[in-house]
Parts: sequence; C-alpha cells; structure tokens
Amino acid sequence: MTTEHRTSSTAEQSGRPAGAVYADRGSSHFDILLAAMVTVVVLSGIGAAKGVSFGTIPGTGFEIITDGGFFLFPLAYVLGDIITELYGARSARRAILTSFAVSILASISYQVIIALPPFPDEYGLAKQEALELALGPVWIVVLAGLAGFLAGQSLNSFVVTRMKRRMGEKGLIARLFTSSGLGELVDTIIFCSIASVAIGITTIEQWAEYTILGVLYKVLVQYAMIPVTSAVIRWLKRTDPTYQRRLAEVQRTDG
Repeated sequence: MTTEHRTSSTAEQSGRPAGAVYADRGSSHFDILLAAMVTVVVLSGIGAAKGVSFGTIPGTGFEIITDGGFFLFPLAYVLGDIITELYGARSARRAILTSFAVSILASISYQVIIALPPFPDEYGLAKQEALELALGPVWIVVLAGLAGFLAGQSLNSFVVTRMKRRMGEKGLIARLFTSSGLGELVDTIIFCSIASVAIGITTIEQWAEYTILGVLYKVLVQYAMIPVTSAVIRWLKRTDPTYQRRLAEVQRTDG
C-alpha cells in the first residue's frame, strides 16, 4: 500500500470525509495521460521560442504580447490536475519529472542538430541559419519552462492533494479552481521573467504586458476548461477498476 493510499485510511479513522482515494498507475489511463503531458510540454517549449504580437488594444496602448506556445501550455495544467486527482501527488511528480527529462533531451538534441555541419550549398546554408534562429533559443525557453512548471505544477499538485485529503470525493470543482489560479500565477511569472530574453522582449513594459496577459489568459482558459476537466476526471474514476475498488473499500469503512 502506498503512502497516498495509507493516507486515505488515516483520514477515515480521524473522521474526515471520505478520505483521499487514488488509482494505481498501472491502470490503463496513466500512460496515456503521461504521454499527452510530455508531448504538450515539449511542443510548448518549441512554440514559446517565437514571440507573438496581436497589436495594441485601441485607446489603451496595451500591446497584446504572447508566445507561440500560448494555446498549448494550459493543457499541461489540465492534464496535471487530472493526474493528481486520479493518481495522487507522487504520480504527478513522476509525470512532471518525466516531462522535464524529455524536454531537456529535446533541447540537447536541437543543439546537436544545429552543431552538425550543413550542406555547403546555398539552400543548405539557408536552412542552417533558419534552424539556428528557430531552435537556437529553445534551450532558454526550456529552462524557463522547467523552472516555472516545477514551481507552478508542484504548487498545483500540493493544493489538489491537500484539499482532497480534507474533502474526499466532494469539492472537486473547488480544488480545480483553487489550484489552477495559484499554479498558473507562479508558473507564468517565473516563465515570463526568464523566457522574455529568448523571444525578443527588451523593455519592462513589454515584460509586464507579456506577464499580465499570460496570467489572465492561462487562468481563464483553465477556468473555462473546468467543466470538461471535471467531467473527464469523473469518467476516468468510474471506468478505472482500481479507483472504484478503493472507493468501495473506503465507503464500507465509513459505513
């Protein structure tokens, strides 16, 4: 029995609601969720190396600045919420560290590809220059992503886990709302502070616009996704035999 599963029994003995129930990682869904998180994190690192400007908001002078990975990265937190809720904090840490490891491998691979000698013709040299411009700064974005994601996703996982221990199966929406806002806030501030150099941000004003928009966008997207996230979580709980078995055990103990 894992620490997380022992925690469930302890919670029941102390009279807390339902306790924290988790599924086994070996059940059919964890590998799919892990693969999806790794893919999202790696692709976000590539996309975030490109600065994106949608112009200014009329009458305000506020420039809408973001990066090319803006539409992908919130999905990493959605997947993190799902993994934490179903499999617990230890499994979430495993998913985070795996995403980091693959991101680092990808970043090193880009540098090796750039260092390899290109074809000496005009097309080969042009392609080499394009690769240097596109993939060269990705390592900075990966570093920013690792620092931000580690802090933000760890906080996100911690909040979900602690609230679930206290509330049991109840309060899923409250857990998602609370953890999403805190995790994205910390992540975005750290990420934007480091990655701004790689995407061409040169002034404090641009950094502030980039960070404020990033926080608002990511939090709003996660909040908008909560009905879908909670529905997916509930479906996965219903269809995972190890989760249902442990939930039944807790309910029998509670009864």
